[in-house]
Amino acid sequence: MRKIELMIIFMLFLFTPEISYSMHIMEGFLPLKWCVIWDLAALPFIIVGAMTIGKKLKENPKLKMLLGFAGAFAFVLSALKIPSVTGSCSHPTGVGLGAILFGPFTMSILGLIILLFQALLLAHGGITTLGANTFSMAIVGPIASYAIFKGIKKVGGPNWLAVFLSAFLGDLLTYVTTSFQLAIAFPAERGGFAVSFLKFMGIFAITQVPLAISEGLLTVLVINLLMEYSKEELIELDVL
Repeated sequence: MRKIELMIIFMLFLFTPEISYSMHIMEGFLPLKWCVIWDLAALPFIIVGAMTIGKKLKENPKLKMLLGFAGAFAFVLSALKIPSVTGSCSHPTGVGLGAILFGPFTMSILGLIILLFQALLLAHGGITTLGANTFSMAIVGPIASYAIFKGIKKVGGPNWLAVFLSAFLGDLLTYVTTSFQLAIAFPAERGGFAVSFLKFMGIFAITQVPLAISEGLLTVLVINLLMEYSKEELIELDVL
């Protein structure tokens, strides 16, 4: 088990580049109108997320360590920037793990904190685009991951498959949402939104698919470790 833990740490930090890249929408890139729209769209989920975290920790304070681990996992993975085509970059999101453990609304708060720290300390994303980035990575991604995990478990699918597809598709739908946000803000002169959406989708597709697969496999590995060391908490959280 010690070797497995070391392998996870190795995988998390091996590909961390020295220069910062980001799939988050950067500071000042979106028009002010769309910054406000995405801020307002994210706000209800943030409020529900704050209430959800407070309730969970009040019922079981022992979950603080596991909650912190889920946040750290997402922070490290989403800080890994892999250069993509046309000078852009892609990265894993890491939100699938937290969504599986605590539900999607908890990750809206954790994701907001992660994105805020990255914007302030790592120059990834930005303050004006915080709402847009939160909506894609901390709202859409976790909701998709949670729904997929619960759906597969409900029909009797194996736990590893539910975890893998949850993290894999949650990652992909995050970048699909980012493409939608960019396309609706910057429609193409010819073809409008549809052409712009396909263009932005294609920019990240080459690197994002293998990254999503890697994130799915890593999340399965982490859940297996938690089954060894935190089985009681996983049962309480209805993961097992």
